[in-house]
Amino acid sequence: MPRKRKVQLKETNTDVASETVKPAQLNPSGERSFCVSLLKDGQTFKSGSMDPQDFVHMIDLASVTWIDYWAVDFNKEAPEIASLLGFSNHLIGSLLKCSTSAYEDFDSELGLLLPAVHVQEFDVHTTPLLILMRNNFILTIHTAEIRRFLRVRRYAETFMKKIPTNASPADRVTMLLIRLIDENNSRNFDHLREIEASGDHLHKILSDPTTPRNILGPEIYKMKHALITYLGALWATLDVLNTLRYGDPELLTDDDRLLERVGALSTDVNGQISLAEHLSEVLASGLEVLQSIYNNQLQVLNNKLALLVAYMTIFGTAFLVPNTIATALSNPAFGMTPSDAWWYVILLVVSTIASAFIAYWWVKEKGWFPSKVE
Repeated sequence: MPRKRKVQLKETNTDVASETVKPAQLNPSGERSFCVSLLKDGQTFKSGSMDPQDFVHMIDLASVTWIDYWAVDFNKEAPEIASLLGFSNHLIGSLLKCSTSAYEDFDSELGLLLPAVHVQEFDVHTTPLLILMRNNFILTIHTAEIRRFLRVRRYAETFMKKIPTNASPADRVTMLLIRLIDENNSRNFDHLREIEASGDHLHKILSDPTTPRNILGPEIYKMKHALITYLGALWATLDVLNTLRYGDPELLTDDDRLLERVGALSTDVNGQISLAEHLSEVLASGLEVLQSIYNNQLQVLNNKLALLVAYMTIFGTAFLVPNTIATALSNPAFGMTPSDAWWYVILLVVSTIASAFIAYWWVKEKGWFPSKVE
């Protein structure tokens, strides 16, 4: 079977959260590392500790072992913990060069870097999830703020008991890897619901005509940016899964049924991508409707202004013509006397009515009157 070496996926540029979590905040006992093992006699071992080195002896005693570690400073602690547990610096360095996703296969050891999504309203962070594997051992390292495998830790023994003791080492480690990746995918998908809930609240704000326009633009941008960041994390995950499935790693199984489960993980991520893209389309359609409403409001305002301009034109013309006549006849050259007042008044009235009628007819012929004003 051909061996795949040093396959590295395209990185996805997303923001990484840098929130600091104190060790005392991790859990009541302060245990940052967790170990569960399936022993060769079918029994299980489960324990927690501050120092993952306390579990090194279990790797040789067990059929398969999983150690999970919560890192406060990921970039500093991840290389140290991985080296202490027997992984090469070259593998760690190659993975940590990437910001979001990577895949490295060194035959005797395998490394994955996956994005773990964390969402608060429209604030989307992607933090790295490091998965390292050897023959019968998987190590996961991630930031303390996400606590990605807290639920899996609780039911780890139950899952381990479902792994057949007579299965090959490659099958056992593959089953465990599939469970861990599936948990990460599920937790990422949970956060899409948070984005959707925040989006529903945003649509409620947008539907309110009294909402100030200066806050609409930033809020719309936040949601679009959240969806783009979330989709970027999903695409990065899909790249790693496809490489894992088709890269033919030496450490993983050749069992077609288990490989189909790896393919099912890719299918699930594709479904999440479709839902996220659909949410983006719903947002875009809502914005189009909103824009249509605003355009209609502007059209109504324009119609009212056009009507006002038309009437102002008529009134201005109606008063301009008699004013001009009155100004001209007041010149001493015409020698107006009080006896001329009667025809002078009649002239002003007639000229006012005539000029108003002519101005109205001209404005109407030019089509300056709006067809309908709401």
